[in-house]
Amino acid sequence: MVLHIIRIIFVLAVVGISASYALRLSSTPAHVTSREISLEVTLAIIIPAIIAVGLILFDMLFRNKSLGSISGLFFGIVAGVFLAYIFGIVVDLIVSVFFPDKTATANMIKLLIGACTIYLCVSFVLQTKDNFRFIIPYVEFSKQTKGAHPLILDTSVIIDGRIADIAETQILEGPLIIPRFVLKETQEIADSPNRLKRARGRRGLDVLNRLRANDKIEIRLIDANIPMVDNLTEVDQKLVALAKHMDGKIVTNDYNLNKVARLRGVDVININDLANALKPVVLPGETLTVKIIKPGEEAGQGVGYLDDGTMVVVEQARDHIGETLNIVVTSTLQTSAGRMVFGKVHDANEPSI
Repeated sequence: MVLHIIRIIFVLAVVGISASYALRLSSTPAHVTSREISLEVTLAIIIPAIIAVGLILFDMLFRNKSLGSISGLFFGIVAGVFLAYIFGIVVDLIVSVFFPDKTATANMIKLLIGACTIYLCVSFVLQTKDNFRFIIPYVEFSKQTKGAHPLILDTSVIIDGRIADIAETQILEGPLIIPRFVLKETQEIADSPNRLKRARGRRGLDVLNRLRANDKIEIRLIDANIPMVDNLTEVDQKLVALAKHMDGKIVTNDYNLNKVARLRGVDVININDLANALKPVVLPGETLTVKIIKPGEEAGQGVGYLDDGTMVVVEQARDHIGETLNIVVTSTLQTSAGRMVFGKVHDANEPSI
């Protein structure tokens, strides 16, 4: 609403300025005919009004404006004009000494130099404004990300599917970034002749559709179009380069990508680590109820699982496969694959700790 009021005030101001100029035209010398005065007055009012309306329409046509691009354009023009002025002084000095009769040629050369320097400066600033920091009043070029960092998804976490469940909890603050090369890799897996890989790829596409249907999160499908990313061939390398460029975090289940990204100084969110961190803590001496489903690796051991998937190794439980037992936790072990719990069959006559 405020913007519409400003546009109306702008048009009225232009018409008012034009009308005041038209009144001055009406008081011209007597030798000018009234027909000529009437034509000039009409044009003096109509043409500026048309220009004002045209500017408003042009402004409304391009709604998605970037303050960084506009500021870069301004700074590039200022720098280009300054360089053109310096080169112009040099050209005038050379012409005055060696070609004193080539003033017109010198002016043309200065105009060409000015056009070239302005273009080069504007182009340079717009292409590199994210790689340096320059502060002018109310404007700041900075590579630092304002607000939450974007979360860049890799293929493994998309196929895994738990990212969709996590997104529904609304704990993800940053936008979810899906690079085009990750989507392409997921589609290639979905078209694989191998039945298992094809099923995993189609699951990944279903997860992406589920994410897009979630109106609680922001999803961006982007094309890299960044030389430092496009020049790489491996998807993992592209992800790391893109994360460094966007100052984002990689969301993955890939152990190797996790290590490489951390070595390159890129933050990583590993869904497996997150899942392990959310598992309930089990302390030695606690009593659990576990169904023994298979024998363990050592003699007499039986193996069962908790509801969250935690493996439980029970001593002297091999003969109880298929039974649900009460066990006492003796120790726990945290591994890269997850948490393991060790216990023994609970003796009703033995007091609990």
